[in-house]
Amino acid sequence: MPNSIKILWIDDEIEFLKSHVIFLETKGYSITTINSAIDALELLKNESFDIIFLDENMPGMSGLEMLDQLRIILNETPVIMITKSEEERLMENALGSNIKDYLIKPVNPNQILMAIKKIVEHKKLVSEKTTTDYQTVFRELGTMIYECKKHSDWFEVYKKIVWWELALQKTDSPVDMQEVLQMQKESANTEFAKYIKKNYEKWFSSDSDDRPILSPNVLKHYVFPHIGKEKVMILLIDNLRFDQWLAIKPLITRYYKVENEAMYYSILPTATQYARNSLFSGLMPDGIKRIMPDAWREEDDLKNDHESDLFKSHLSRNGITEPFYFEKASNIRSVRKIIENPGRFVENQLSVLVYNFIDMLSHARTDSEFVKELASTEPAYRNLTHSWYEHSQLNKLIEFLSENSIRLFITTDHGSIKINRPVKVIGDRDTTTNLRYKYGRNLNYPKNDVFEINKPEAVGLPRFSLSGNYIFSCGNDFFAYPNNYNYYVNYFKDTFQHGGVSLEEMLIPIVSLVPTK
Repeated sequence: MPNSIKILWIDDEIEFLKSHVIFLETKGYSITTINSAIDALELLKNESFDIIFLDENMPGMSGLEMLDQLRIILNETPVIMITKSEEERLMENALGSNIKDYLIKPVNPNQILMAIKKIVEHKKLVSEKTTTDYQTVFRELGTMIYECKKHSDWFEVYKKIVWWELALQKTDSPVDMQEVLQMQKESANTEFAKYIKKNYEKWFSSDSDDRPILSPNVLKHYVFPHIGKEKVMILLIDNLRFDQWLAIKPLITRYYKVENEAMYYSILPTATQYARNSLFSGLMPDGIKRIMPDAWREEDDLKNDHESDLFKSHLSRNGITEPFYFEKASNIRSVRKIIENPGRFVENQLSVLVYNFIDMLSHARTDSEFVKELASTEPAYRNLTHSWYEHSQLNKLIEFLSENSIRLFITTDHGSIKINRPVKVIGDRDTTTNLRYKYGRNLNYPKNDVFEINKPEAVGLPRFSLSGNYIFSCGNDFFAYPNNYNYYVNYFKDTFQHGGVSLEEMLIPIVSLVPTK
């Protein structure tokens, strides 16, 4: 790589740096020296360089003045300032001009070499180190997957998998290494499905000694202790996976400090009408149907119409009488309404905002070829989430909340998974349509490929007929009917869906944040 790197060094005392120039040339770099900023600008009109070294205190035109010119004609060329000045104002102005590094004379040749490597070889070095590190922990992570015994063990496994996904995504790591990690995640999901099949029903028995925090308990455990002590806002971003939270986290931490970053288990089905109603009500779905029958209907599009009432009932059962503001952002009009009147979140001690963008994005990816192209892979899906949030009205709202000293809880109701393996299922016309779970009578399916619940009441799920049962797809499987089988398989394959059993759908974030001061 050094043989291809051309460096222009601009310094009115360049003759005193001859030994440094020779040192860099022995390392394979091509060095052109010049002792005037004005002459350097003339040279740059006809010749290009990969890096520019620039002194500040030069006669005729200073280094900072030259930086202004460089930003016009060579905006992308990295600049390293090498100067005697230690003046803080100068350093701030130079860094504000987006230089890559600031070195103070007398400078060691190895310091300059390291500054070059940070620019031209940083990504390569990070990629090589990341790949080597993953190869080292591959066996350790595999052992962790097969030794998971408790629900908390899966948190640690999933966090490690996501961490490596993000680490490999940031580098030019070999595609085959990313494929190895994907296979390891699929293996983890296979073992996780076995764990859920063995333990899920036990969590609902009174003698379970390893029951995790589930959807009905999450607000009581994390949020309720803060109500009445300070202004609190609950931001529920529908369908937000843990990796997507990590994608937008750096943007949110401009205004907020993460106090506690945790995960909880979504109930099954990992579908909005079940998981979100359960979260806001503090009840399992059969409890909602029994106590508040008007809030539970069989039509999917009506099942989340009563979230504010469910939340009020949840607060009341826990002795909380605090008035609250509850709002949903499900389209551009509702978002505009919220942003134009953010004061409601300040006026109330407790507020809730349900933000549906990511869920709409996942469904749009199924229906729109354009969106499908934008989010064709897991990294692309994360990047799209990051880009959306960075330019969204929600970002501005969170800045406003921080300025008004409001404690923020960010969570979700469920995640999603990219599906690609069809499992044939046969049901009657009353069988639910979700691709990741089915409820119905006389369902016909390969038992080894699903998680079946034949006694819904044992896990807090409503039964809509005497002989009805639930089945859930696991890993990246999805259900398809024999009729028009090939058409539907091709249509839905490689889309993001939710409702079933996977790390991505069930292990989801609950984050407590306090405003930065």
